[in-house]
Amino acid sequence: MMDNVSLITIFFLSGLNETKNHRFTLFCLTLLCYCFILLVNLSLIVTIILDKHLHEPMYILLCTFCVNGLYGTTGFYPKFLWDLLSPVHAISYSGCLVQALVMYSYACSDLSILAVMAYDRYVAICRPLEYHSVMSKQRLIKLVCFSWITPFFIIATNIFLTSRVKLCSPYITRLFCVNWVIVKLACFPAQTTINGIVAYITIIIYVFQGVFIVWSYMYLIKMCVNSLDNRAKFMQTCVPHLTSLLIFLVTILFDVMNMRFGSKDLPQTFQNFVAIEFLVIPPLMNPLIYGFKLTKIRNRILGVITFKIK
Repeated sequence: MMDNVSLITIFFLSGLNETKNHRFTLFCLTLLCYCFILLVNLSLIVTIILDKHLHEPMYILLCTFCVNGLYGTTGFYPKFLWDLLSPVHAISYSGCLVQALVMYSYACSDLSILAVMAYDRYVAICRPLEYHSVMSKQRLIKLVCFSWITPFFIIATNIFLTSRVKLCSPYITRLFCVNWVIVKLACFPAQTTINGIVAYITIIIYVFQGVFIVWSYMYLIKMCVNSLDNRAKFMQTCVPHLTSLLIFLVTILFDVMNMRFGSKDLPQTFQNFVAIEFLVIPPLMNPLIYGFKLTKIRNRILGVITFKIK
């Protein structure tokens, strides 16, 4: 049985090796970025929770979206900030697997939440008379659980399979742990066959979710073209969703393309930027996009700010 268990207890992250002369500056910028991510996401979450007028499916899903953003960034920023001040960039074997679980489940949950949001907008615009019966409290709870629990268990399965692979190197050329990179450290490629199969099944599942989102918005656009009222609803509530989807897909696609096809000759700084895009841009931009675009949230936040100034 020992042949199936990794003897490595610590991983060394080499992604920061080229930033020795700029550690403090990078630390300050990263801390500022993380604090701003916490501020904008918590502001939206607290606003939605405290305002009973915002206890509607669309806003509850947005709250879920922001909570997931905090979950994903918490799996990266504290450890990264610690590494910036530490001479040795190491992480325990179990800690590495947990971080990989958080990173992947966060990304998959984001896509699942966007799929549920697309379904919510489809019902709201195409079947308005049935909206409250279709998007009932019970169904909303089920959809939120689906968007969180399903990705977690799918990624946990991938991580469990990785934990059974015997590894021959403790060096990870990234800023954080990534399941696909850990699997590449396997002593025997034959050991990773099942990992590859499950990984491709996971990709197919989430590609289908992406296709569902695209199909939903294509249908919505078709329905809204000839209706001024529906067009107004689409511009108000669907454009932020589409913007979030585009940001998510672009950042994830860049990272996947870099992992699969990127050259090792590319500067480490560029590879680092591509790797952390999905942990910087979506969690930072999504609350701002929704906060400025959705009238109820914008008015509520402006009202609180005006009250405090007075």
